[in-house]
Amino acid sequence: MTPEQLRDLVRTAVAAVVERGTLAVAVPDDVLVERPKNPEHGDYATNVALRLAKPAGMPPRAVADLLAEELRAQPGVARVDVAGPGFLNVTLAQGALGQIAVRAVTAGEGYGRTDTLAGQRLNLEFVSANPTGPVTLGSTRWAAVGDALARLLESSGAEVSREYYVNDAGAQIERFARSLQAVALGRPVPEDGYQGDYVGEVAARVVADEPGLLERPEDEQVAVFAERGVAAMVADIRSTLEGFGVRYDTFFSERTLHESGALEKAVATLREQGHVFEADGAVWLRTTVFGDDKDRVLVKADGEPTYFAADCAYYLDKRARGFDRVVIMLGADHSGYVGRYKALVAASGDDPDTHLEILIGQLVNLVRDGEPVRMSKRKGNFVLLTDLVDAVGTDAARYALARASVDQTIDIDADLWSRRTNDNPVFYVQYAHARISSVLRNAADLGLALGEAGDVDAGLLVHERENDLLRAIGEFPRVVTSAAELRAPHRVARYLEELAGTYHRFYDACRVLPRGDEEATPLTTARLWLCAATAVVLRNGLGVLGVSAPERM
Repeated sequence: MTPEQLRDLVRTAVAAVVERGTLAVAVPDDVLVERPKNPEHGDYATNVALRLAKPAGMPPRAVADLLAEELRAQPGVARVDVAGPGFLNVTLAQGALGQIAVRAVTAGEGYGRTDTLAGQRLNLEFVSANPTGPVTLGSTRWAAVGDALARLLESSGAEVSREYYVNDAGAQIERFARSLQAVALGRPVPEDGYQGDYVGEVAARVVADEPGLLERPEDEQVAVFAERGVAAMVADIRSTLEGFGVRYDTFFSERTLHESGALEKAVATLREQGHVFEADGAVWLRTTVFGDDKDRVLVKADGEPTYFAADCAYYLDKRARGFDRVVIMLGADHSGYVGRYKALVAASGDDPDTHLEILIGQLVNLVRDGEPVRMSKRKGNFVLLTDLVDAVGTDAARYALARASVDQTIDIDADLWSRRTNDNPVFYVQYAHARISSVLRNAADLGLALGEAGDVDAGLLVHERENDLLRAIGEFPRVVTSAAELRAPHRVARYLEELAGTYHRFYDACRVLPRGDEEATPLTTARLWLCAATAVVLRNGLGVLGVSAPERM
């Protein structure tokens, strides 16, 4: 019996007591079932009686007694104790816990997937670094976390569209184009321009693709360098991210908003809502009425639209494409952006709490000689995604970046994450999967197969270490769901490390395969199912993080 099945059983018990008229409450849509900290308190615990006591007008322990009596009569339940102020501690019948392994193996890739977020259509925008340089370490964190979050949300039933917003309009593109032109002509790069080896490489590609470019008028040169240079950078960014296992559904060009009239349409829409006014020759959006610290300019006095106007148009475009919720991942330097974006959503007639979600992430450093390497895209002194991958590998890079909560600044120790030892977290988890794969291969060599689900006697899995592992496996669907709801992929990584440790302790205490002339027993088969179930969870969990599950190491 999995925690989800027990949760349903508890709800059924509540419904039965309500139907008999001994408890006057609404049956809750969800019930909390969790593992108690002390194993002596049973396999699982629930606080449902405490939740229902107030609406029922009864003492919590009285409600708990009613539910305990109902649960004790249910198949698969061996014992129910009322503890403390009204907690229910549930001990499953022998064999009921073992069915978790059977369910995990049978479900395979589907184990851990739920429909909790079914019906939600989300647009997830992440990375979206300016197309004026290669993907840096700072952006790499969002690549790893954003892709893991998309996988989590999909595992919980949501429909997710991954989007990269290409900032290919504005002053930074002009500076980038003039930097390319200067390098191509052998001139010094403008003081506010971009530097680094990549500038010369991109400039050379543009010149090669446009014969005679340097003989054209300078304004024409700048226009070509802008268009071709940005296209080259976007292609490089896309290729780099795909090599990192991150693929987008849409690369959305900011320039198309300017060219299609979307900005003018957005201003008109906001004007219809009654929140646009004119002052000092400019067009403004009255965002202060929605909690922003000041009103925002949409169109400057010279007729030039602002970046904020493009943001308004981009949000409205996403909503027009049918997305229920717009999720945007931003770096710490954009934390002041949250208030104005919420205000524009409210000004458009939407509910910021329903239709918008902004996640702010902190910085990441690659540690060298105990000191973080400083990054600056313009000066060319920066650590790239490819540098990180070269130092530790794709799997370790993705795992290291997704393993910490995004609100924490992290240092990546290249030496630690490149080790093939148990103090390297990703190695520790992957090694557990490889160890199980080896066990299953050896079993096959001995002619031992899992067989059909109905042939395994899961009730034989009664050892303390077996039960610890079964409970851990049973937690996986809840971990995935909570990680998706909290936008916290790091919870999956930490869970996998605990699961790997639990498996290693089981393997050390419980012999799986027969030795020498020993005959295989039904317990052998049950333990093979337990091993296979653990492998399923490790594989699925690593898959959520975009990390491989090797069968040999």
